[in-house]
Amino acid sequence: MRLAILPLAALLALSAACSQTAAPPPPQKQKTVWDDQLKAIDKAKGVQQTVDQNKKEADKRLEQSENAGTDASKKND
Repeated sequence: MRLAILPLAALLALSAACSQTAAPPPPQKQKTVWDDQLKAIDKAKGVQQTVDQNKKEADKRLEQSENAGTDASKKND
């Protein structure tokens, strides 16, 4: 009798695990009063990243041109 209970219990556990439904989708974000301001902040952050990247590139080019000028003046000496 004990041997018959074990397979039945395993079958019950497996069927219970498979019968669960998928998780419901997350609720959609509701529009708030602050959405326009938050969107503007995100846009400003993106612009700032672009400005910072352009500054780094300009600084790098300037440093390279200064080093090239320094190297040229050493050759002339």
